[in-house]
Amino acid sequence: MSTSKGQKSENHPGDRHVFVCQNQSCLRHNSQEVLNTFKAETENLANVHIEASGCLGQCSTGPTVRVMPDEIWYCRVQPNNVSLIVRQHLQGNQPVDDMLHPRIHPRFY
Repeated sequence: MSTSKGQKSENHPGDRHVFVCQNQSCLRHNSQEVLNTFKAETENLANVHIEASGCLGQCSTGPTVRVMPDEIWYCRVQPNNVSLIVRQHLQGNQPVDDMLHPRIHPRFY
């Protein structure tokens, strides 16, 4: 495992892994930029690891971001959404409700 700066890191309890899909459909919708923005926004957070992933199976709602071990899935993430996810979820432990993937996190009103 490596950090966003390429340094070796160890996993610790409480570490989060953020997977940003880099498959074809997500790439067409800026997922490379989303990945780069996550890396830049979290470079000083020791307990957050940003990783490119293969297809996460949510092609129609990409770019898809999965946060583990929280099992939180975000859909249609754009670079301008990343700072909110970092601040509210990765630092504040509150998922961003408006960006949760509706098929994985259904809401009942």
